[in-house]
Amino acid sequence: MSIPTPPVGGQVVGLAHYASRAALEAALARIGSSFNQSVALRAVSDQGGTVERDRLMERLTGTLKIEESVAEKTVTEMTALKLLTETDTSLALTEHGREVFEEIRTAGNEIAARLYAGIPAEDLATVGRVLTLVTERANAELAGG
Repeated sequence: MSIPTPPVGGQVVGLAHYASRAALEAALARIGSSFNQSVALRAVSDQGGTVERDRLMERLTGTLKIEESVAEKTVTEMTALKLLTETDTSLALTEHGREVFEEIRTAGNEIAARLYAGIPAEDLATVGRVLTLVTERANAELAGG
């Protein structure tokens, strides 16, 4: 007996998001990091290890849909934990920050490998295109456009 495929919609996407995020957050807890911190570490790493403070704040608020005060708290925590160092206008990964990010990246890759195992590449590509379009439309909706 096969399980019927539910129609695609916000509930199906949301359930997949929350289940996979919970798996990642369990790994982050073992590492001693939070989801917001992991997003910030990736953002700084993606910029070569140094990013303008304003750009990081935009990335956190825009990507995570959080208030600026929450993004600010995340950055404050990260400097206190010596994951980032701060100058007047920029933030940079510390050696400790690089090490923690590598742990996070490895854990995330391992989780993704297990979750996506056996799903054909063409199906994953289609899902990627569709979810990117849905994200763009939702962001436009939030922006009032």
